Amino acid sequence: LKMSNIYESAATTLGLFNSPCLTKVELRVACKGISDRDALSKPDPCVVLKMQSHGQWFEVDRTEVIRSSISPVFSKVFTVDYYFEEVQRLRFELHDISSNHNGLKEADFQGAMECTLGQIVSQRKLSKALLKQGNTAGKSSITVTAEELSGNDDYVELAFSAKKLDDKDFFSKSDPFLEIFRVNDDGTASLVHRTETIMNNLSPVWKSFKVSLNTLCSGHHERELKVAIDFTASNGDPRNSCSLHYIHPYQPNEYLKALIAVGEICQDYDSDKMFPAFGFGAQIPPDFKVSHDFAVNFDEDNPECAGIQGVVEAYQNCLPKIQLYGPTNIAPIIQKVADSASEEMHTKEAMEYFILLILTDGVITDMADTREAIVHASHLPMSVIIVGIGSADFSDMQMLDGDDGILRSPKGEPVLRDIVQFVPFRNFKHASPAALAKSVLAEVPNQVVDYYNGKGIKPKCLSNFESSRAFSP
Repeated sequence: LKMSNIYESAATTLGLFNSPCLTKVELRVACKGISDRDALSKPDPCVVLKMQSHGQWFEVDRTEVIRSSISPVFSKVFTVDYYFEEVQRLRFELHDISSNHNGLKEADFQGAMECTLGQIVSQRKLSKALLKQGNTAGKSSITVTAEELSGNDDYVELAFSAKKLDDKDFFSKSDPFLEIFRVNDDGTASLVHRTETIMNNLSPVWKSFKVSLNTLCSGHHERELKVAIDFTASNGDPRNSCSLHYIHPYQPNEYLKALIAVGEICQDYDSDKMFPAFGFGAQIPPDFKVSHDFAVNFDEDNPECAGIQGVVEAYQNCLPKIQLYGPTNIAPIIQKVADSASEEMHTKEAMEYFILLILTDGVITDMADTREAIVHASHLPMSVIIVGIGSADFSDMQMLDGDDGILRSPKGEPVLRDIVQFVPFRNFKHASPAALAKSVLAEVPNQVVDYYNGKGIKPKCLSNFESSRAFSP
């Protein structure tokens, strides 16, 4: 045998190649309490990550520089290889980049924190003081958050723009930038991306950027979305410009604005982009009887619409053919989705999770039945998102959202878990669609995790599943 073959054989035996314990981990960094340079200027902080090898520290990567900040949250994400069986020593150095270039001068050093990667991974979030020269602790601290990557290497490219932003500057127009956060399993938010700042512009168009699905949503994009739209007469005659359902030739009504704002974000998490769309509280052809769960495309056997655009078109085609009526009963539509979720739950692993999006003007007339339906649905793989349209009294809706206390059925049975998220559209009338979608989706990730944790169902490893399927006989 040649020497190289002997080495490879030994290395393979010792597990030096393709170690089964290798995991990729993302580290996010934030600092607090950094000292001002002087009375007139704040620091421009940057964090450098170093890793120890054979007793020497080597720079792995560094964050962006954040101008004039004493408590920076960095958007840069460090991706490192994690070996459970090894002690991997890390050093996070905080520097104040006072010059225009990124050179690290002695005078710029603000403090450092040393730890092992294992400490961060085991605690998920590690906060420690930054030590200055001589290992003296100052007032500044650093927080490092770890998240294991799912194994999905896909990237998406996103582009954002805004129109008619509020003017925040006194002598000139605002200098806007956009921050995108993701909601973690524990309900906290993590910064995913921060755009560049566009100076003196109230209708900015930011540069497109690429982000991994791991960073954006932990690679989870198999989510089924359902849409329900309120057609009751309390919305007003759709031919009247005062109606919430009025179809303006150039301007979308509030239902369309809410549907598009939420739907455009949510549809990326649906695998087939086919959305069942239902209406309630209207007299429908041919006999014009009142229905509380009719297919918006009038095809009861196949209520699915192709994409959010398909839902919009079905809604616009439907309006002239129906008579808005009442009452506003939403229990039937919740029960309809619950039936599908119940069938899914009785399969072995409940691979599909159902999200019901209800758009309504908010004056619910079947509150007792709705509470009963939600308590029943809380045992199933589903969540309910309600967007209140118009200026009605939404106090009933606030009660359905369990944030203020535990929702109970009329018989006193409590919900197994909080599955309802209510958002009034009027709060976001002048905000960006992304702001509405962020608020609407804030609680959903936790709800999904709570359901599967409660059932003891662990996440599927997509890569393993695909590889085993590809090579099966």
